[in-house]
Amino acid sequence: MLLAFFKPYGVLTQFTPDQPGQRTLADFGFPPRVYPLGRLDLDSEGLLLLSDEPGLNSRLLDPESGHPRTYLAEVEGIPSREAIDALRKGGIDLKGHRTRPCKAALLEGPPDLPPRDPPVRFRKSVPTSWLELTLTEGKNRQVRRMTAAVGFPTLRLVRVAIGQLSLPDLEPGKWLELDAAMRALIWR
Repeated sequence: MLLAFFKPYGVLTQFTPDQPGQRTLADFGFPPRVYPLGRLDLDSEGLLLLSDEPGLNSRLLDPESGHPRTYLAEVEGIPSREAIDALRKGGIDLKGHRTRPCKAALLEGPPDLPPRDPPVRFRKSVPTSWLELTLTEGKNRQVRRMTAAVGFPTLRLVRVAIGQLSLPDLEPGKWLELDAAMRALIWR
């Protein structure tokens, strides 16, 4: 079984809390024996896959496979062409790891996403903009670290695709089992 889940903001990508009162995957009624394939940070949202099938984790997350993952990042400020080019060409030093090249583009306006709860802080004097980034690697907090390294800190981060599988039309906190056609989009 392979599930697609719209992980909400503030949910740990594990089934047991690190501290009392934390929201975890146990709060969403998943079938027994599923586990997350990869992770999203507590303050990130979007597409998370869960499965009970042995071997899918390594097949999906092995860096040699190079499965693309696409994110929408609301950033503080409006990135320059030079900042976008720096993200694209890779080589950003993240404390001993140099990033691979990725796809990066400035969106013309905000994407159609459900509102975040709680909302991102708003400051009149600081504009925000949205980037679309597609990476083939997934180091700890990589997108946030990359955007900060080029001078545009991430305020909101939503994973919208893994491979060719886009986030299904789900509300945050909802999940569905993927059919064969949807599964095939991941490994295309």
